[in-house]
Amino acid sequence: MAIEILAGKQNRDGGWPYVRGSSWTEPTVYAVLALLAAGETEPAQRGLRWILATGRPDGGWPPQAGVDQSTWVTALVALLPPEQLGARAHARAIAWLLETTGRESTMTYRLREWLLGNPRDPEQEFPGWPWIPDAAAWVGPTSLAILALDKEYRRRPLPAIRERIDSGRRFLQTRMCHEGGWNYGSVRALGYECLPYPETTGMALAALRGVQSPGTERSLAVARRFLGECRSADALNWLRLGLLAHGQLPAGYCHPVAVENRTLPDTSLGLLVAEAEKGRDFFLA
Repeated sequence: MAIEILAGKQNRDGGWPYVRGSSWTEPTVYAVLALLAAGETEPAQRGLRWILATGRPDGGWPPQAGVDQSTWVTALVALLPPEQLGARAHARAIAWLLETTGRESTMTYRLREWLLGNPRDPEQEFPGWPWIPDAAAWVGPTSLAILALDKEYRRRPLPAIRERIDSGRRFLQTRMCHEGGWNYGSVRALGYECLPYPETTGMALAALRGVQSPGTERSLAVARRFLGECRSADALNWLRLGLLAHGQLPAGYCHPVAVENRTLPDTSLGLLVAEAEKGRDFFLA
């Protein structure tokens, strides 16, 4: 039924909206991945053509056609199979990710802070990824970039890719909340400890697959607690992925029927997570 919903919501230009209206890169990538996993190649190929047509000269992707800036959605495009996206487009997306970093990790920013006499923040030691270039790094885009590069590293184990994955994971570890889990950005804001959120906790745990530490264990406990509490489709999808990445999804877990915020990315990611739970991880493997 969900696959029929995806196919029925495809716009005439080949892309997908979040709910209705014009096509956007994020829902289109998720829909293409879900359709490829289901063997529905015709609508997936139409979606791939839309994605290829919206790529920018710098190798990245904008959030939708007509936007003249590459953004975080490039990480999603890099998760598409290179044999489907095309080797050249895929390689350019990976190169864009390797070259992009949060503003606080740049030499210019660090020099400015040093000249102003500001103390060195340990959260700035390791480069993460921003939502848009020349902005600060955040947990969400950093997690997605790590997932794309980790998938690429399994294809091409290059030292430059490994180094960027490792530094990105250290960025996430420095941004872990005191109790475990992740907020969207910093550990503290306005002098207060930040509380973790379910969707960012799931995303970061998925990006930290294979990383074992006391902080990871605390975060897994937080994720299991969130799993029984929240009813957001986006959050539940990422929590399931994060727990699956560490082999910690509770046995016999049943996805709740009543969830909120049902968008096309929610539907698509839910289909991909369901496949991963069956051992067929088309999204990250």
